[in-house]
Amino acid sequence: MTIAFESLAERLQQTMQKIKGKGKVSEADVKEMAREVRLALLEADVNFKVVKQFVNRVKERAVGQEVMKSLTPGQQVIKVVNEELTALMGSEESKIETAPKPPTVIMMVGLQGAGKTTTTAKLANYLRKKKNKTPMLVAADIYRPAAIDQLNTLGKQLDMPVYSEGTDVSPVDIVKRGVEKAKEEHHDTVILDTAGRLHVDENLMDELKEMKASVNPDEILLVVDAMTGQDAVNVSEQFNELLEISGVVLTKLDGDTRGGAALSIRAVTEKPIKFAGMGEKIDQLEPFHPERMASRILGMGDVLSLIEKAQTNVDEEKAKELEAKLRNADLTFDDFLEQIDQVKSMGLLKTCLACCQVPTR
Repeated sequence: MTIAFESLAERLQQTMQKIKGKGKVSEADVKEMAREVRLALLEADVNFKVVKQFVNRVKERAVGQEVMKSLTPGQQVIKVVNEELTALMGSEESKIETAPKPPTVIMMVGLQGAGKTTTTAKLANYLRKKKNKTPMLVAADIYRPAAIDQLNTLGKQLDMPVYSEGTDVSPVDIVKRGVEKAKEEHHDTVILDTAGRLHVDENLMDELKEMKASVNPDEILLVVDAMTGQDAVNVSEQFNELLEISGVVLTKLDGDTRGGAALSIRAVTEKPIKFAGMGEKIDQLEPFHPERMASRILGMGDVLSLIEKAQTNVDEEKAKELEAKLRNADLTFDDFLEQIDQVKSMGLLKTCLACCQVPTR
């Protein structure tokens, strides 16, 4: 599995390693580090304006008193880079806004091919499992019949209701009636899967604006493919300008070896990245944690994500039973086999450790 920001992480970690053990850091050292950081970010397809601002902030802080007067200046420089990288991606996790009176309406927008329909189902699955919500999905992409079929199939797979009226009805009417249906059936969340195009055009935006006016969504989430690099940033900028999005969902982040989009979108649009798609499976959507992602990129590890993955897959009651058996020396081979199965349910251990940048040796 390709790790998000793999090549960028490798370059930055090499750069940080050079400065890490220095007992004294000169301005020349900082300049050399800044040059290498700039090259690493540009190679990762980070927007050049974002790179310039980032490097200037790091240089300014790295030659300041907090570093120069530190007992461990090399480590202080890495701390500065980590903090600025975190700030670049949004500082802290940005959560889904909840309507004061249900249902919360979430409108999913984006271009064709970004994974919008799959992400709609993934988000519904996440909100039900992690936030105890009762979502209803609305199939409003009338121009691509396959999208309606796909959403219906995903709804059946998740045992989740999908509101659909086919392809011969106005999508604006579909979303209005879908929200009304959700109210009648007491769903606390409605997620609208809207139409996409191959590029941003006037007809698409007019329709999306009309939908926005008709249902007044609490969230407008733009789904973008992280592997498209700067195109993802340009698309985000256009959608934000015309629709005023509330956040971004990055898909295919697991397959992106550069990752420049994630580092640029927040700075360019000033809108948070709320979720990241880390694989094709229906449960592979994660809240985006800027501080954890910065730690991964700099090779500091992300043990919290590993712990959360373990908690999701390990049955707490069974763990307590096992503890009692261990204390009483009653552990059997069947118990051992059950534990192996629980560990296997987390996926490949190598993949878990690699994703979280936990050292394996």
